[in-house]
Amino acid sequence: MVVDTPSRSEPGSARDPVVEPSKPRLLKLLGPGLVTGASDDDPSGIATYSQAGAQFGYAASWSLVLTYPLMVAIQIISARVGRTTGRGLAGNIARCYPRWVAYAVTIPLLVANIINIGADLGAMGDALKLLAGGPAHIYVLIFGAICIGLQVLLEYKRYVAVLKWLSLVLLAYVAALFVVKVDWLAVATSIVLPRLSFDADYLSIVVAIFGTTISPYLFFWQASQEAEDLKEKPREEPLVEHPEQAKPARKRIQLDTAVGMAISNLIALAIVMTTASTLNSAGLTDIQSSVDAAKALEPIAGSFAKVIFAIGILGTGILAVPVLAGSAAYAIGEAAKWPVGLSRKPREAKAFYLAVSVATAIGVALNFTSVDPIKALVWSAIINGVVAVPIMVILMLLAADPKIMKQFVIGRALKVLGWIATAAMALAVIGMAITAI
Repeated sequence: MVVDTPSRSEPGSARDPVVEPSKPRLLKLLGPGLVTGASDDDPSGIATYSQAGAQFGYAASWSLVLTYPLMVAIQIISARVGRTTGRGLAGNIARCYPRWVAYAVTIPLLVANIINIGADLGAMGDALKLLAGGPAHIYVLIFGAICIGLQVLLEYKRYVAVLKWLSLVLLAYVAALFVVKVDWLAVATSIVLPRLSFDADYLSIVVAIFGTTISPYLFFWQASQEAEDLKEKPREEPLVEHPEQAKPARKRIQLDTAVGMAISNLIALAIVMTTASTLNSAGLTDIQSSVDAAKALEPIAGSFAKVIFAIGILGTGILAVPVLAGSAAYAIGEAAKWPVGLSRKPREAKAFYLAVSVATAIGVALNFTSVDPIKALVWSAIINGVVAVPIMVILMLLAADPKIMKQFVIGRALKVLGWIATAAMALAVIGMAITAI
């Protein structure tokens, strides 16, 4: 992909207030898309990919290739809506539809995100216990406080930098590939000649992969971050007001999102390959969590593989939990028309920061209840799947509406891929219902 030299108002220019000039040019261009893609590989997602590899070997690898163009399309559309209008997705929904529509899609998102936060924090606590011993519940409290502090106390440009650099922890899962023996021919065969089966368990894991890679909180986060960045970059304005900025902005969004989603799916594929070549080969096919995968790897692939997996859980959790809490706060705040934004001081957006803190605190509290985290994640997946379809339909309608997007309505290619992604998600929800029954 060819990207023009950035203008002064474009991310990556010498005057960019968020990214320092000394950083590599590519890192300047990468932002919301990179963080969104990296946060998709959270501890809950790691558990899904680990189970796919352990239970079915390389057989589900094709699904991660298939979802790539679909998630790129839907995330580009989300980013374009935010960058074009200067508002997040929920803000545009609240502006164009009755208020109850905005609440109908954002409240279930909040519930699902809180469940995910609780599961991710629990996995982080267990991972640190696996590495260092000690009480997992104390670690959960500490990680919860760190995640709240990242968003409430850290200056926005520093927060953006922290999230970008945290995405590097995903390389841990690439490192794990070097200590296991991967059957590359089997991987290639699974991708080129995928196994299609109506076995309930197999269909269930494919549906889970679709639900994990194409998730509603990612739409809200990337759209809101595109709008948020405008506040930090005074030379940039919503495209509906300054159409001359469209060309570099759209190229940057395309590159940022394509790279971010590629990293997300390649890491997911690395996790599937690692567990397929170790756990599946050894007959260990029942993995209930990401920490279970780390524990099971040690006797087969050695302590290095266990440590790498556990470190990945910690890093991705610290990245994903603030994104989960932040996307929920953006969605609820924009729907309620609160002052929102991580670039605002806490005193300027009290309700927004309270939502971030409360969502994280409830996630922490779930780990001190008798709630079964696995069953909770199943319900989270169901809620996410059900709410994703109407959100995607609304997103597609918003992005194609000239009253909202002016001359920047999405083109035919994005429309086709966006609607295919929406249809695929609808089929995934149907599949989820069938497997549940």
